[in-house]
Amino acid sequence: MFDKAIQDALIIWATIDPIGTLAIFSALTASMSVTQRRKTATRAVLYAGGVLIGSLVIGQILLTAMGISLLSFQLAGGIILFLFGLQMVFGNTDAEAGKEPDHNVAIFPIAIPATATPGAILAVILLTDNQIYPIAQQFVTGLIVIATLAITWVMMFFSDRILAVIGSGGASLLTKIMGMILAALSVQLVMNAVGAEQWVNLAP
Repeated sequence: MFDKAIQDALIIWATIDPIGTLAIFSALTASMSVTQRRKTATRAVLYAGGVLIGSLVIGQILLTAMGISLLSFQLAGGIILFLFGLQMVFGNTDAEAGKEPDHNVAIFPIAIPATATPGAILAVILLTDNQIYPIAQQFVTGLIVIATLAITWVMMFFSDRILAVIGSGGASLLTKIMGMILAALSVQLVMNAVGAEQWVNLAP
């Protein structure tokens, strides 16, 4: 079980990517006050935690009931992430969000898809497969998800210190760079899904 926990921790850390999430959060909340930024960080982690824990508990059951394969879910998530990446590269996401009075950046794009990424949602579903792993191992995986989100929250909570160093210009540049990285990651997700689907079709 210990080896499984270490493997799960590495996978979950890589898919949630607290450092990458911090970069996106810092760029999108650069114009907020410290109080607003910290409230946004708390809400984003709570929303993302709800999505990931919900996916861990009922994600596989829900997808199976709807007749949706995990590969299809990965493909759809990759496309959504790609569109968000393009928006970060070619548009001012923070300014555009401000034009919508009902828009909450804590939900989109910080909680989803920046923190609860399609890869993270897919990972927690696969790592808690009911047909492979017992309840005890699934519980440990859930604790790892919570711990990773806690680290992400701490990093975002104190992001004002990072913004004090990089400034608004650095935050804008960071947004463009992270947009390109997210777009590349989304393409990789799509390619992985398409490649896996081809192997499934070739299987006897």
